[in-house]
Amino acid sequence: MRIIGLTGGIASGKSTVARIFEQLGAVVIDADQLSREAVMPGRPAYDAIVAEFGPTVLCADGTIDRKALGCVVFADAAARSRLEKITHPAIRQLAEEKLAELREVPVPLVIYMAPLLIEAGAASRVDEIWVVFVDRETQITRLMARDGITREEALLRVGAQMPMEEKRTYGKAVIDNSGTREETELQVRRLWEREVAMEK
Repeated sequence: MRIIGLTGGIASGKSTVARIFEQLGAVVIDADQLSREAVMPGRPAYDAIVAEFGPTVLCADGTIDRKALGCVVFADAAARSRLEKITHPAIRQLAEEKLAELREVPVPLVIYMAPLLIEAGAASRVDEIWVVFVDRETQITRLMARDGITREEALLRVGAQMPMEEKRTYGKAVIDNSGTREETELQVRRLWEREVAMEK
């Protein structure tokens, strides 16, 4: 089973690219979805987050308020580090369980989509890395529009991650998502033909 790590910065368009790969026949594991599962009430990571950050990061229904928690950790590198020490091992365990299930099927190609693939030290989980790239200004503009936040908040969130120019150097393939959806889809389809379809 070939596992491709799909990564990129916040608001770079990883989900858009992953959906195209899914339409072409890949199985996609979304680390963001795993991170939501990992912090559900009753899970060890949930208890650890509440113990570390207190009840102010909870919604009225008792689930983790990701927006409130984000406000805390994006403004404080030490708090972000404490959160990552809780969540990264929990996400890793879920990812390994999903990959083990897929190996039983078996599935020829898996896209493991993770924004912090490199930063979390998870690159060893995949066979190669493909990076979804956008220039910094496009990234900030899209993040502001997507999350309804100010430029200052967007700059904090972008600044908390590895710069896109650095991240792209890790990619065996780089998909430039700075243009239109159609331009991105054309790149993805060409990459699929070259890297996946040709190997069948």
